[in-house]
Amino acid sequence: MRGPSFVEQLDHALPGAVVGSSLDAIDPWIEIAPERLVDACAWLKGASGVRFDSLQCITAVDWFEADPKKAAKVPWKPHTELVYHLWSTSSRVSLVLKVKLPRWKDGAPGSLPEVASVSAVWRGANWHEREVYDLSGVWFTGHPDLRRILCPDDWEGHPLRKDYEMPLEYHGIRGR
Repeated sequence: MRGPSFVEQLDHALPGAVVGSSLDAIDPWIEIAPERLVDACAWLKGASGVRFDSLQCITAVDWFEADPKKAAKVPWKPHTELVYHLWSTSSRVSLVLKVKLPRWKDGAPGSLPEVASVSAVWRGANWHEREVYDLSGVWFTGHPDLRRILCPDDWEGHPLRKDYEMPLEYHGIRGR
């Protein structure tokens, strides 16, 4: 008889953390509830049998408009999806975590969506979270030094958001 699946183990260890999953995908993924992200990452790194000891990258996808092929089948709202690529050195296996956030905190345009930082779990998350904040406008609560990393400090907006408008000029230099 087979034991519980990896997702079942995570769900048993952290009830309510797993929102969805597809382990048969080319890049197997698990969707995590935003409020359980840090707990899930700590479990994946230290308590799971696989021991995901490395965070390879974090990215954000701005789902501003629905995919017409999927919109009719599933209720849909604009959102930001964070994608965490994890690697286990000892098991030589990868895993993708997904976290869905509203495009704007509390639905108020201009107020950035928030999620807890995982920089205490993987130190390398520091720069990845700064990049996601800078370009996609996600605020990582508890981050030790959340500030821009690619754009100048006085840059307005977040260039990878679908509703971003490039300024006509920046400090007298024509932008478009």
